[in-house]
Amino acid sequence: MAEGNAPVKSGPSVTDQEALDFHSRGRPGKLEINATKPMATQRDLSLAYSPGVAVPVKAIAEDPAKAFDYTTRGNLVAVISNGTAILGLGNLGALASKPVMEGKAVLFKRFADVDSIDLEIDTEDVDAFVNAVRYLGPSFGGINLEDIKAPDCFIIESRLRELMDIPVFHDDQHGTAIIATAGLINALDLTGRDMATTRLVCNGAGSAGIACVELVKALGMPAENVILCDTKGPIYKGREEGMNQWKSAHATDTEARTLAEALDGADVLFGLSAKGAITADMVRSMAANPIIFAMANPDPEITPEEVAQIRDDAIMATGRSDYPNQVNNVLGFPYIFRGALDVRATTINEDMKIAAAQALAALAREDVPDEVAAAYQGFRPKYGPTYIIPVPFDPRLISEIPAAVAKAAVDSGVARREITDYAAYKLELSARRDPIVGTLQSIYQRVRRSPKRVVFAEGEEEQMIRAAASFVHNRLGTAILIGREDIVRGTAERAGIDISDGIEIYNARVSRRNADYADYLYSRLQRRGFLFRDCQRLANTDRNAFGACMVALGDADAMVSGVTRNYATVLDDVRQAIDPKPGHRIIGVSIVLARGRTVLVADTAVHEMPSAEELAEIAEEAAGVSRRLGYEPRVAFLAYSTFGQPEGERARKVRDAVRILDGKRVDFEYDGEMAADVALSQSAMAPYPFCRLSGPANVLVMPAWHSASISTKLLQELGGSTVIGPLLVGFDKPVQIVPLGARDSDIVNMAALAAFKLGG
Repeated sequence: MAEGNAPVKSGPSVTDQEALDFHSRGRPGKLEINATKPMATQRDLSLAYSPGVAVPVKAIAEDPAKAFDYTTRGNLVAVISNGTAILGLGNLGALASKPVMEGKAVLFKRFADVDSIDLEIDTEDVDAFVNAVRYLGPSFGGINLEDIKAPDCFIIESRLRELMDIPVFHDDQHGTAIIATAGLINALDLTGRDMATTRLVCNGAGSAGIACVELVKALGMPAENVILCDTKGPIYKGREEGMNQWKSAHATDTEARTLAEALDGADVLFGLSAKGAITADMVRSMAANPIIFAMANPDPEITPEEVAQIRDDAIMATGRSDYPNQVNNVLGFPYIFRGALDVRATTINEDMKIAAAQALAALAREDVPDEVAAAYQGFRPKYGPTYIIPVPFDPRLISEIPAAVAKAAVDSGVARREITDYAAYKLELSARRDPIVGTLQSIYQRVRRSPKRVVFAEGEEEQMIRAAASFVHNRLGTAILIGREDIVRGTAERAGIDISDGIEIYNARVSRRNADYADYLYSRLQRRGFLFRDCQRLANTDRNAFGACMVALGDADAMVSGVTRNYATVLDDVRQAIDPKPGHRIIGVSIVLARGRTVLVADTAVHEMPSAEELAEIAEEAAGVSRRLGYEPRVAFLAYSTFGQPEGERARKVRDAVRILDGKRVDFEYDGEMAADVALSQSAMAPYPFCRLSGPANVLVMPAWHSASISTKLLQELGGSTVIGPLLVGFDKPVQIVPLGARDSDIVNMAALAAFKLGG
């Protein structure tokens, strides 16, 4: 993979209807509450409630710190707003802020495994708001304030920090400041500047602007080198118009009376204002190698394209995902709270904020792991002008940022619990992360950088048409719908689906390639009982056969099907046109996500009763998928027995597969036969010290198709697990098959996996 800096990238847009459908589909909203302890028996209920619950109640009454041990408090954050400054929409009220607060709670869980609940307080009275929140301290380990207008947010945060013994953090202020400061640290390094001699202008004196100014000063930038501006211009000593105590604290001695005058010769611009606030002349007047962070949302004060037309020596960051160097708060707040909660901090102080900014800056300078590099096809992101801030799906964020914050809390004396082994703590943090979400996001990003032509074979079905439109809308490539054009367009029109740009419709019967596909099929099938007219019929009427021929002959890059036919039927259709990769075996691999763990299960689709030789080959294919997804494989051959007990013929077949791999000298961990609990549990594995696996298995090779299929479906329906797949592996060309009646989102994921060539 070539070295280089990431070019300008584009993020997916979202339509109004998609957003409404997302929030209303299934159970409305984005959150639910699940029990973490078993509730299956009367004894379980007796322990969870009366009489068992009385024991921790008494323990907490004697020692309040025990609440962290016996309740959710130590991993629970309240996301609280009154809706007076919702995103860029303004004061729309407490209830209207609920979707945003739910979303923030989801991000806490997704990125840092912090449980969170949203609370919307219906008052604009500062005293009433403070009184509503201050008494919630016993319920939570931290308070995240959000979308509260200035200056109320300053007053509320300050008073709550004084009244509560848990972290109170206004993310609109400090989150933006921490991420922007991390980028600034690296921009100063790249331009050879020193914090002590750098001149910074911040345009925007709201909560985020003032927090940015405070943090860069705390890092060593002299107060006289910082000019804070609002809509009336620079905030200078002696100014009276439009002032308050928070602005006055940053008034400076300057003769500048306009933003343009303040920017003349400045090294750094922080924009936290509005679109168009920065002009070309202002940028032209700045010092050599200017650092411009235009962070207004949804549109920056000036775009990177506009700056590039003026000068070629600027380093830029924005608040948007479709440009490099996004100042994205999700890089900060989940991990800051994770570290604060883990040491039971009483507050989030300046030292902890600085530690988070410095850790983020340091992370951007390191070589990126393969999981991040996979998002950039053709080159690996490298520290430089267009890569000064880590990306949100960097898997190292969960271990690096919380550890730095936790250490700063301990060192500054605000921690109620110490961490003695930070290396072990980082490993524990990494285990919290749900890697498949990051993997899918990385796969989407990579496909976007090299869009593919993907066949959606059952093109007359509404969910296939929706999936094709979503595939194109997410800029993953061109979607090819196989079907009669009038039927496809009529179905799309009735469903309100736009299928204009990026979607092609092919009617197999009238295609100009029909004869070529028939010839191709006849050359493959003539000695398998097919006459030429049989192949003509397949090319004319069978959409799976037609789509597979498109892929086989290079008219498309990949294919997805399965909505209207069972898995085995579609697999047989595809096999008529596409062969396995030389030296490979076609198998099905399912990805199981359960409470933060990701396990691959094979074979879940193809081999009904595999032989020992086939089991060994299945293990090799599944291990390859594991590595392609970014995991180092630890393969367990499952059976009803564990290392010979009880004995049985089928268990001997599994042991033979292990011996076959021994002879092949493969480069991954494997062992068997073993029961599922031994494979997945370190404690269950402990009685077998000779086991070759260094830890719980992440690839399970099942002894038969039926056991694989039954177990994954049981996990999905009863175990609260998410199952992706089966993914087809081993074909010479990429094809994926979805389950009957699959949702459009599942189809899009499988199409993306096909375009990614996971199994092709």
